[in-house]
Amino acid sequence: MMQKVVVGLSGGVDSSVAALILKNKGYEVIGLFMHNWEEDDFNHHHKCSWKEDSIDAMLVAKQLDIPFQIIDMKNEYKKHIINYMFNEYSLGKTPNPDILCNKKIKFNIFLKKSLNLGANFIATGHYVNKEKIIKNRKIIYRLLIGKDFNKDQSYFLCQLTQYQLKKSLFPLGLLTKNQVRKIAEVHKLWNAHKKESQGLCFVGKIHLFNFLKKKITPKKGEIIYINSTASVYHEKKNFFSKEEELFFLSKKKIYKKSDGKIIGYHQGAYYFTKGQRKGIALGGYKEPLFVIDTDVKKNIVYTGMGKKHPGLYRKSLFIQENNIHWVRKDLSIFEGEKMNVLCRIRYRQPLQKSKLYKIKKGMFIEFENMQCAITEGQFAVWYLGKELIGSGIISMILYSLIF
Repeated sequence: MMQKVVVGLSGGVDSSVAALILKNKGYEVIGLFMHNWEEDDFNHHHKCSWKEDSIDAMLVAKQLDIPFQIIDMKNEYKKHIINYMFNEYSLGKTPNPDILCNKKIKFNIFLKKSLNLGANFIATGHYVNKEKIIKNRKIIYRLLIGKDFNKDQSYFLCQLTQYQLKKSLFPLGLLTKNQVRKIAEVHKLWNAHKKESQGLCFVGKIHLFNFLKKKITPKKGEIIYINSTASVYHEKKNFFSKEEELFFLSKKKIYKKSDGKIIGYHQGAYYFTKGQRKGIALGGYKEPLFVIDTDVKKNIVYTGMGKKHPGLYRKSLFIQENNIHWVRKDLSIFEGEKMNVLCRIRYRQPLQKSKLYKIKKGMFIEFENMQCAITEGQFAVWYLGKELIGSGIISMILYSLIF
């Protein structure tokens, strides 16, 4: 009996080629376009791209001779993604909506809707691989990086569960982007030369300030410049345990206005994120200014000069217990245990040698090398070799969280 798979057709070349490959492999393929976003909700001047994308998806479905449908998921997307973004930014964190979109929308709500249509699987155009193994007589699914290192999207799928992996197919995992384009050209797909989509999942390029000011009112605040030789960077301490040392290394610096000097003004600390260079709009310095921290309560943005400023770097981070997620629960570690892994704290960052340390209230990740712009609200993702085994939301560390 032919197995049925629902492909999330976005209108782009990746999902289109994924559908083509699956049809050629003998699957019964259905194309679904998720209408998750109405640009007019936030920006009346924005080009209405979802309509163009849905037309591209429909035309490809027609070329492939597969059923096609548009499903409305705007309410779900607003609830799980847009509201989450506003909330995180208002707390001074930097969210990752693409990871949450995969967890809550594509591989959850969309998956359920697809299974209700009688599908055996869903498929996407992600550049990742899946492998099935047997361990202790149980089937386990491994999430592996894609063949195309430049396009590997395993980071964005770091919150998936074993069940979600079981029900998902990734036809592009063993292909490079160039190969995908070639396949689209050979089969004369309508969108073979369509440009890469950029920006927010299902939304595309947005101007963050214009987006956030719909819900977060602009408010004038001070920009403080902190010198790289400031006393806040010369704190020394004796440690009585590894846990104490990790707490110290993971803790972000607490800045005061008196640590630096006022060099300008901004429209709201919420609109800035650690490591940001653009948007500060202050010249006259030997090197570019970077955001080294924000204080949303006092509405202050702290900056430092140059990419090597000590305010940008930390060697360790902390993840609270309820924010730890194991794709491979069978590999999870417990209180007092540690594990050597490879880790990244942002998409496309080269994998970093690091070590996990599990404590009662969460987990530390200590890096071999100092890391630039470890940012609360973002995801740290860890691998064993080429396999992604777990992830977690980077927490702002407080003494009460640990001791």
